[in-house]
Amino acid sequence: MNFIDLQAQRQRIAPQIDAAVARVLTTCGFIMGPEVTGFEQALAKFAGAKHALSCANGTDALLIPLRAWNIGPGDAVFCPSFTFVATAEVVPLVGASPVFVDVLPDTYNIDPASLEAAIAAVKKEGRLKPRAIIAVDLFGQPADYPAISKIAKAHGLKLIADQAQGFGCTLNGRQPLEWVDAATASFFPAKPLGCYGDGGAVLTNDSQLADLVDSIRVHGKASAEDMAAKKYDNDPRYLNMRIGINSRLDAIQAAILSEKLKIYPDELKQRDAIAARYSKALASHVRSVPKMIEGGFSNWAQYTIEHDKRDALAAHLKTKGVPTAIYYPIPIHCQDVYSVYPKAPGGLPVTEAIRSRVLSLPMHPYLDAAQQDQVIDAIRGFSG
Repeated sequence: MNFIDLQAQRQRIAPQIDAAVARVLTTCGFIMGPEVTGFEQALAKFAGAKHALSCANGTDALLIPLRAWNIGPGDAVFCPSFTFVATAEVVPLVGASPVFVDVLPDTYNIDPASLEAAIAAVKKEGRLKPRAIIAVDLFGQPADYPAISKIAKAHGLKLIADQAQGFGCTLNGRQPLEWVDAATASFFPAKPLGCYGDGGAVLTNDSQLADLVDSIRVHGKASAEDMAAKKYDNDPRYLNMRIGINSRLDAIQAAILSEKLKIYPDELKQRDAIAARYSKALASHVRSVPKMIEGGFSNWAQYTIEHDKRDALAAHLKTKGVPTAIYYPIPIHCQDVYSVYPKAPGGLPVTEAIRSRVLSLPMHPYLDAAQQDQVIDAIRGFSG
């Protein structure tokens, strides 16, 4: 059994993938060619976004908006600690300071009360200026964007939805993008919508931000507005208006993602059905099964349970041929290099409690009933 079975998906659409790659090889449009443009248009349509701008990876997708908003030294960006390090990593990379906030004990997403307290504490101290919030759709389900957005607007902060795990999730039928300034995606192969290498995207309804993202991802090239102001009519790559980076989605990866996006809605339904079956069968055998925010739809990037004897359960499942994963055993704020940054008042007690209880089970759209039963039976058979 595989924790994530990429081969099963490939077998479903192998001819389409092979043809997509062949198109790129035939046209030799390897960098920012028609395959990239076509994928960005399809991605924007799927997400209900005015603009979708691909980039080299999900980390750059988080970094670029911070650069576009000129966030830097002396600024504070609020984010959870119970997430992959990339969420916080981009903040010191632009010279700013992450401020770690706690998560809710059921969804593992940002706790609005902890966020509000952290913002108030930073303002009171006066050393840092609050500038932005990065919320995370952890394990695939949406954060509480109505509450977080209300806080962001009250304090004049930019808001990013880090959808590296959660691209495709919704809240009351609405995309997280409807509440935020920018949403970001990662197309790392293990993600629900993943390519065969690295890839990422920034999605936004803000046309000015989109122009800046487009500029920064290609070495700070001139935007249409820049070119008009400078009366410049040559290649925009050779008029560099701001400090940028080289972060472009490879055309072969874009072609692969275009084919995967076509089946993504069906895969989301399959993931949801598997998660529902897991939850029904396991609810009385573990400390907790995943709890969804009211009105939420998850892409089930991971199916994560809690168990008081987590490590013993993981060892037992291994003997039964069931792979598992333990995400974030050392939360970011507990890592030596990040321990110097501020935390919400009262610390992060929920984060530090769940780190020893969470266990993720095999989850992918092609997990058949027999495989699901193998996982379920193995957990039910655990005596501790």
